[in-house]
Amino acid sequence: MARRFVTLDVFTEQALAGNPLAVVLDSEGLDTAAMQAIAGEFNLSETVFVLPPSEARHRARLRIFTPLHELPFAGHPTVGAAVLLALEGPAQGDARAFGLEERIGIVPCVVEPFADGSGGRARFKLPALPEFLGEGPDPAVLAPLLRLEPGDIGTGRHVPSRHGVGPSFTCVPIATVAALDAAKPAQGPEAADGLYLYAPDPEATGQSWRVRMFAPHLGVAEDPATGSAAAAFAGVLMQFETLGEGTHDVAIRQGEAMGRPSDIALQLTVESGALRSVEIGGAAVIVSDGRLRV
Repeated sequence: MARRFVTLDVFTEQALAGNPLAVVLDSEGLDTAAMQAIAGEFNLSETVFVLPPSEARHRARLRIFTPLHELPFAGHPTVGAAVLLALEGPAQGDARAFGLEERIGIVPCVVEPFADGSGGRARFKLPALPEFLGEGPDPAVLAPLLRLEPGDIGTGRHVPSRHGVGPSFTCVPIATVAALDAAKPAQGPEAADGLYLYAPDPEATGQSWRVRMFAPHLGVAEDPATGSAAAAFAGVLMQFETLGEGTHDVAIRQGEAMGRPSDIALQLTVESGALRSVEIGGAAVIVSDGRLRV
């Protein structure tokens, strides 16, 4: 059977930048083993499979795989699939809103397609808030694992911590962008979490951060853009930054060290001193359209 797939670059408006994604549109009849094998064949950080929704009021059901594992939720597959499904559906005006069913829950999405049909910009609201999972390792332990000095770890009030929204991450503050760019995980026992390194962006104002993410335990040596980690980072900001009441826009730049620059828009809403909602946004552009012969 020929199954249509589309590849997109996500968290960018320019092809051959951002985070590549494969979306398999004709996924009915594929079991978990077949989906995992296809994800291994694409060998991208994630491949998403589109299935009919469990409830007709939703646009689709998604299953998301890294080359080694299935994920309950991931940001760049959600953005990329939402943009593609909006382009595939009937014209509905400038913006299109729908729900996507993922293992974490229903993810509400809004998409604004580009006028030329090459892609679009999507944002989605997390169905669950990030969780604090505990303190991170001591900088003296982390530094040699990242081939850095202990003094390179920490910025402002930030210390290593663990947060997650579905996938979990050890979030490591780095003092400078130079040290962030120099980090290189050493060979050793696989971590249970992704390693999410972040540093304040000295060239920007407001809440602007440069980040990198390593997840060898998922078959991802380094990820060009990680929406689920950006969602977890909302928990980091609530823990270590002084965020007042209202809405806060955070700019995240990832993939610079890989030559795949990516821009992720993170929005937090704080009410009565507590995190009430988190939204992730970004652009995606179509790169290829083909057929799987499986």
